[in-house]
Amino acid sequence: MEVTKVENQHVKVQEKINDVFDSSHSLSACCPIKDILGRFGDKWSIYAILMLGREEKLRFNELKSMIDGISQRMLTVTLRSLEEDGLVSRKIYPEIPPKVEYRLTELGQGLLLQLLQLADWAKLNLHEILEARKSFAER
Repeated sequence: MEVTKVENQHVKVQEKINDVFDSSHSLSACCPIKDILGRFGDKWSIYAILMLGREEKLRFNELKSMIDGISQRMLTVTLRSLEEDGLVSRKIYPEIPPKVEYRLTELGQGLLLQLLQLADWAKLNLHEILEARKSFAER
């Protein structure tokens, strides 16, 4: 029996999903993966990464003004989490008032590329998604 390209891709996708939830590592093996995906999978982290990807470096208030609707506290929490995960670096200049700049690290640049692929997919499927939403709302 010949395996088609679509069937082969399905098998590869299933293997990757199984790798994420492989129970042979232990029940808690997927917890770090879920934690990492959850940390930068929220909308504020994605916006921060995209905005920092647009500019080489940004100060806090510049970044805040670029992300519509984010509070000062939420941006602080988001940047701190991204810095903790090694995606964003923070540089403090010894000035009065203190000057702080944020930029993506090499790891953050790698994530930015993945987010841009996701954005391309969203653009490509925008009309289909909007139609599905409209159809769902009409039910």
